[in-house]
Amino acid sequence: MLPSALRSISPIPALLNSSLGLLATFALLASGCSSDEDEAVTETVTATPAPAAAQPAPADSAPQAGSQSGSQSAADTAGVPEFKPLNLTALGGQSADSGTSKGGNAGSGEQQIQAVIRQLQPLQVLLGQWRGTTRREFESFKAVDSHEWVWDLRTNPSQPALTLNSDKSPYLRTARLTWDTEQRKFLLTAVDGEGKERRFSGDFTEPPHEITGSDDKLHRVYRLELNEDSTDAQEAWQVAFVQQENNRYLLEVARRRGKAAYTRWDTVSTQREGTSFALSDTDYAEKTCIISEGLGTTELVFKGRSYWVCCSGCKAAFEEDPEKWIARAAARAKEKQ
Repeated sequence: MLPSALRSISPIPALLNSSLGLLATFALLASGCSSDEDEAVTETVTATPAPAAAQPAPADSAPQAGSQSGSQSAADTAGVPEFKPLNLTALGGQSADSGTSKGGNAGSGEQQIQAVIRQLQPLQVLLGQWRGTTRREFESFKAVDSHEWVWDLRTNPSQPALTLNSDKSPYLRTARLTWDTEQRKFLLTAVDGEGKERRFSGDFTEPPHEITGSDDKLHRVYRLELNEDSTDAQEAWQVAFVQQENNRYLLEVARRRGKAAYTRWDTVSTQREGTSFALSDTDYAEKTCIISEGLGTTELVFKGRSYWVCCSGCKAAFEEDPEKWIARAAARAKEKQ
């Protein structure tokens, strides 16, 4: 052991103090270098948009309007592009609410056409020629008219309709009946015997269904009630088509003044003329109308093949563009498979 006098002058504590000072110096230098690198890396990363789940920055740390954040400036300086979320619409995709119509019905124009036709199909029993007789007398005689219902697929191709044309009806000289896919109700635009246009809307009060008639055949019955969309306080009409069997229906006409209840004005008894559209079969086989899927009554030939249509309206539409209707029929058949 060293004597106490020698220990007091020993160089060991001095060397230890010197070594600790050098280590502290190196640590400070290392800390300063890593701090600069980390700061540069942080600036580059913050140039990328934050994930959607990230919490918003405190209000006092947000940059002032019209100024750029330090991180954005660093990214621009470093030549790193600023990434933004992809716009699906710009890439030809659809946004979350695109393709949706008012009322929540989505679909293409073709789908709308098929939807309208499907809603009108239960009313196809109206197709054909009819003879109507009023109960009310006009100039001491009951009014008698002849009218015809046909499909109209050409006047407004995107809005198919069943149309009526009458020679002498005092109530419906012409009429166009269709289905509104947005409002989800039937619309009837008509011209009365005096040349006034009237617009109606409504729905079934008795839905279409089949009953067995006295002839042991199936007959379609329903009641379609339509009220006039009129602001005329003097008078408004209500019309109802009451199918009683395949070859007979009633046209009920009611009127009201102001906000009073509708009162029955007249009933037109209508009897079919000519071909009966019996519904005894659910499948018309090769005689199914290629357009309406009803009972075909007229045969047409295109490129050596026979096709059936149910009325003059479908005949005119098919002859105008047969390939379109053939393609639509093929698409329907594929959907049913």
